[in-house]
Amino acid sequence: MTSLKSSASVNNVRIMALQALYESDSSGHSLDMALSRLLSAKSIGKKVHATIREIAEGVLENEVEIDKLIAKLAPAWPVKQIPIVDRNVLRIAIFEMLYNKSAPLKVIINEAVELAKAYGSTSSSRFINGVLGSMVEQGFITKQTAVHKGE
Repeated sequence: MTSLKSSASVNNVRIMALQALYESDSSGHSLDMALSRLLSAKSIGKKVHATIREIAEGVLENEVEIDKLIAKLAPAWPVKQIPIVDRNVLRIAIFEMLYNKSAPLKVIINEAVELAKAYGSTSSSRFINGVLGSMVEQGFITKQTAVHKGE
């Protein structure tokens, strides 16, 4: 992930990536259309713009594998029946944990839980925490695979 200066910037990046993925997932708009619309409406720097695209496009590129993992971790919930916000918060977190490795594992999980609290239902944060915790407990990610860029 492109380095950003503050945790607020990283949080805003995740929020904007979630907004673009939500739009694409719920409306059928292409991710590029959702990103273009969203990013043109905001006055943001090039690094932030690039990082939002990196996360959203990375999620989309790895969506099949990420969704298979979600299905294993939450077998009682078919992925398409998971609320759109929760599904995309999980996709972002799993992408960051497995493919992007831009932050420590605990930070990624905490940020995902906070996104779920802010944008999901009353039970979303518990669900997100449970799924991501299961991912770690079941060995889908280890401390070795979770080492983030720059370490």
